[in-house]
Amino acid sequence: MKDSLEAFSSLGVGCGLLAALSWGSSDFSGGVASKRISSFQALILGSLTAVAVLTLCAWFYRESFPQVEDTLWALAAGSLGALGIAALYHGLAVGSAAVVAPSSAVVGALFPVVVGTFLEGPPGGRTYAGFVLGGLGIWLVARSAANGRGLGLKGLGAGLTAGLGFGSYFVCIAQAASSGIFAPLVVAKAASFVVALGMVALLRQGVPSPAQSPAALLAGVLDAGGNVFYMLAQQNARMDVAAVLTSMYPAATVVLAAVILKERVAGFQWLGVVLCLGAVSLIAS
Repeated sequence: MKDSLEAFSSLGVGCGLLAALSWGSSDFSGGVASKRISSFQALILGSLTAVAVLTLCAWFYRESFPQVEDTLWALAAGSLGALGIAALYHGLAVGSAAVVAPSSAVVGALFPVVVGTFLEGPPGGRTYAGFVLGGLGIWLVARSAANGRGLGLKGLGAGLTAGLGFGSYFVCIAQAASSGIFAPLVVAKAASFVVALGMVALLRQGVPSPAQSPAALLAGVLDAGGNVFYMLAQQNARMDVAAVLTSMYPAATVVLAAVILKERVAGFQWLGVVLCLGAVSLIAS
């Protein structure tokens, strides 16, 4: 029994880390895409690609349409996640990225911990220590240089709102998992696509052509992979463990930016990567 529980937990941890790698890579691709088209236009293309990939997977594995309750959870997840992205973009536009980005990442990880503790009871002491270390690591990794704008609190509210949106996505989509892996994600990403369309219409930016940004299409494929791995992680570990591990995705984005784009990475960001690795060790032990 002990061996089976350890294997259960190890699979959950592994899938959580793969989700972080996929989502971090997706953010990197989305960032590249946003240099040619707007962030919301990139989100439209990415969501559309994710829906196509996940629909194909659901058909291949013969998953049926989710039950009504799971459909509602998935719709809530997709809508809240997309609104979280909108809040993040707004915060980055009006405030300091050094405050907005890390606050959204940490709150996005913290919210599932609070909900998970309420629903499943508190985890062990080492796991909690891993949560704390991981939260600090996520803050440092997601924090960017202030670019001379200072570290004021402008945009903090948007960052916290974005974090609640991301955390709500983790919680809501986990409640829809009883209908399968892929089918609930199709519903969630379709909801995100509709929200993105609404934002583009509101901002009068126009719907982009897929040929305009292959990077956005790649971001959608990677996003689909991250969603699948998160679903597998929360099925094989506590939801809060899966969410915290998945929330370490900024580490992958930072490393890719340093290796591929040769962007300068601050020392505190590398320290954050190290802390995230230490958190994984604590959570997995």
